[in-house]
Amino acid sequence: MALEHFRIDDRLIHGQVVVGWGQPCNLGFLVLVDDAVVDSEWEQELYKMGVPPEMDLYFDSVESAARRIADYRADARSGMLLVGDIATMAALQARVPDIATVTIGGIHHQEGRRARLRYVFLTPSEEAALKALAARGVTVVAQDVPSAPAIPLAEVLAGDGSG
Repeated sequence: MALEHFRIDDRLIHGQVVVGWGQPCNLGFLVLVDDAVVDSEWEQELYKMGVPPEMDLYFDSVESAARRIADYRADARSGMLLVGDIATMAALQARVPDIATVTIGGIHHQEGRRARLRYVFLTPSEEAALKALAARGVTVVAQDVPSAPAIPLAEVLAGDGSG
């Protein structure tokens, strides 16, 4: 088991993660990596409210997650590491180069972003950052729920927002 899922989702912890992924994947823990949230007790309390009591939730900065990654991987339970944006995942992967697969779970509309899938909107610089991750050997896919097919990065970037 161990830490199996590395997910980019700008909503971080929400029903789709906890129920949609947590139950089918039998997640025992979540690791939320966010340099701001790690220093905000009230934000941590908000995220804790969305997690069932049988699931542990850990908060880390990029630096502390990189230091603790071996511990998370050694955990006998299945786990998911969540970041809210591509830049955070890229920073983590630079410190933990053996991250094999990154899943885009949801990057939603903002000014300057173009629809690629119904749940993935990207700026040109975000597209470049995802391509850079892939160039470093990371398999990048988009997948909103585990029952949906994983969509390879090339298909995501070719998308017009309808998929």
